[in-house]
Amino acid sequence: MGKAPPEHARIVIVGGGVVGSSIAYQLALAGEKDVALLERGTLTCGTSWHAAGLIMQLRGGHTSTEIASYNAKFYPELEADTGMATGFKQNGTLAIGRNMDRVHEMQRRASIAKSFDIETRMLTPSEVGELYPALDTNLVAGGMFIPGDGQLSPVDTVNALISGAKMRGVRIFEETPVNGLERLPSGEYRVETPNGAITCEKLVLACGLWTRDLAAGLGARVPLFACEHMYVVTEAMDFVVPDLPVLRDTEGYTYMKEEAGKLLVGSFEPRGKPLPVEKLPAQQRFIEMQEDWDHFELPYTKAIEMVPALEHVGINRFMNGPESFTPDDLPCLGEAPGLRNCFIAAGLNSEGFEISPGISRALAHWIIEGAPDMDLIDYDVARFNPFQVNRNYLKARAPESLGNIFDMPWPFKEHETARPARKSHLHDRLTAAGACFGETAGWERPMWFAPAGVQPENEYSFFRPNWYEHTASECRAARTGVVIMDISSFGKTMVQGRDACAFLQWLCVSNIDVPVGKLIYTHMLNTMGGIECDITIDRRAQDCFVIYSSAGVHSRDMNWMQTHIKADQHVTLTDVTAAYSVLNVQGPLSRELLQSITDTDLSNEVFPFMTAQEIDIGYAHVLAKRQTFIGELGWELQIPSEFVQDVYDIIMAAGKGFGLVQAGYHALEHLRCERAYREFVLDLAPDDTPFEAGLGFIVKMDKPGGFLGREALLPQAGKVLKKRMVNFILTDPEPALFHDELIRMNGKIVGYLSSGAYGFNLGAAVGMGYVRHEDGVTTDLIEGAEFTIEIGCKNYQAKASLKPFYDPKSARVKS
Repeated sequence: MGKAPPEHARIVIVGGGVVGSSIAYQLALAGEKDVALLERGTLTCGTSWHAAGLIMQLRGGHTSTEIASYNAKFYPELEADTGMATGFKQNGTLAIGRNMDRVHEMQRRASIAKSFDIETRMLTPSEVGELYPALDTNLVAGGMFIPGDGQLSPVDTVNALISGAKMRGVRIFEETPVNGLERLPSGEYRVETPNGAITCEKLVLACGLWTRDLAAGLGARVPLFACEHMYVVTEAMDFVVPDLPVLRDTEGYTYMKEEAGKLLVGSFEPRGKPLPVEKLPAQQRFIEMQEDWDHFELPYTKAIEMVPALEHVGINRFMNGPESFTPDDLPCLGEAPGLRNCFIAAGLNSEGFEISPGISRALAHWIIEGAPDMDLIDYDVARFNPFQVNRNYLKARAPESLGNIFDMPWPFKEHETARPARKSHLHDRLTAAGACFGETAGWERPMWFAPAGVQPENEYSFFRPNWYEHTASECRAARTGVVIMDISSFGKTMVQGRDACAFLQWLCVSNIDVPVGKLIYTHMLNTMGGIECDITIDRRAQDCFVIYSSAGVHSRDMNWMQTHIKADQHVTLTDVTAAYSVLNVQGPLSRELLQSITDTDLSNEVFPFMTAQEIDIGYAHVLAKRQTFIGELGWELQIPSEFVQDVYDIIMAAGKGFGLVQAGYHALEHLRCERAYREFVLDLAPDDTPFEAGLGFIVKMDKPGGFLGREALLPQAGKVLKKRMVNFILTDPEPALFHDELIRMNGKIVGYLSSGAYGFNLGAAVGMGYVRHEDGVTTDLIEGAEFTIEIGCKNYQAKASLKPFYDPKSARVKS
């Protein structure tokens, strides 16, 4: 039994591994002294103790690298602060590629590294061999060396973090398991332990793979599932010296590091071995599972291929311990939906020591200030849907999540497991039409359509994936004829009540008090003026509005709104996504096609842009919304789901006379990039303002009563900005753009692309991204500068513009 905790603390952290101890340390650094950390056993006894302790700064995107790259700076500072060794040494990471696709992926990362001044060196096979003589370089196509990376001692690191926290007043309680959690009427939390109860104003759950079940007691959704994570430690080997770089052989599914003269060989194999919590030993401390050479044979065979000396050395130890994984390989971080001041920090996907410094610093700010100070959308625990805590779903997905740590991060790579989870009412019809499906928020969505004789299967590429020619046909049909898309997965939230209008007026930057049937494109902001929600609103009645969100952020949008309903406001939110299907009919011939199947006048005079009307198609009453996300004349048809099959059949039959083409979400992406429409998460985030995004026209600064975030926008309104969204088109028709490519102005890095796609109707790749310049980003600056886009360490000339390259005056959408 541990010592009794105090009756009250301002902040209680549950979990004494690297995540919990990092948060405790960061809170203490920020001046929080009334903090108690509860650990059910001894520090690190969950999963931190058996971590490999690898430290790598670079990730596949700018946002994730911003979080991760703090580690190399932090650990030396921790040692200096506490006087305690962490074992951190910067022996570097050597990443090797067995093929040129992997080499190109490393080159893309090397470009990203330049934004953060992370030293990287691309290596030839012979240079790889000089750095790591034990490798069979006949298997190596190229490599990348990051000298500032390294490794550390997990247990020593946690002890240093705890020491730094304790010296600033944080209290640590080992042998203090949590038996129950309760939210009190006061909004505080009561934490029950065998040693006594403790109440707190703010609760942090950082319990690794046990967080899911503990949080569920409060009603919080934390989708985690464990897999067995294996590594071996060899006997001593001559070439294993203290400064041997950490080796990452991702095509071989293995990593290798020096371990006191021995070689530690670990793996992220293509499919992990799921481990239900119920199958863990009863004594859940310092858990070691049984050896499983059948499972470990594949990665170890690959390791022997790359390092032949492994074939002749003995194994000193086989370690098999549990690690938890999330459905999308991203952490669960932030305030739990519906639970004010209950924070989650879990699901680090076996990368705890690499990213704990960054996420703990970010979460500490969130805990203290009530909001994050950086873009954490990808990590926000509110992103998950209710079904994603289903254990069958998690068990099916977790093995793939483990494998994805080392799998090739192809553009538009789709998950293969835990599918199908959610299907539209048209799924079977779309399958018969040749749809190749992707998945977002569990929804099966048609990405592209394979013509007769072509298999609807993805062949990924950084240059020309196999669907490009078919998507190009869909994009051209959208510009010259008419296409139909099933976009039923978009989130739909009904906001009702006598205070609904006033509620939305305060949350949104636009005027929401408009006539019934008017559509409003708008944003919801945080107190810093950053964009939290990017939505369209349809006013259905005086006290009823429908809000449309992207499928991937619908749950997060609902949580943002729910959080801001005041106690005395009469407002209800209802998720009506599944109740209505949506068919998107777009293109110059869309009016003629739809006019042939409805008696409602669809003329521009009677049915103007950004309005909605109810029309009849077949036996269905359809809400037709004249709007577009591709930059063409078109309507989104919202249909009660039980009627959608009939309406779809009617449109398809009538469409034969108009050359109607079925189009998927890839076409939607290419078309919206041609027109430079912004997409939330990619182009719009909580650290971007509407003015910076070039969307100031939706902001009504003089709206009576103001809006949340208005004060933060005042310095930007009508001013020249130092950060601005700029559009680009390459002059070379060959390269492809996706995202995170560097923007160079007169040779200097000034930003990176947030979105990119091939402009099939423009003849070259297009992209958009924020350009930063101390003297302001103006038309004169853009027109007078030379721009290049860096793709995998190679620069390509580009034209830049503050306006879209396609239909800059929006004449087509309003025709």
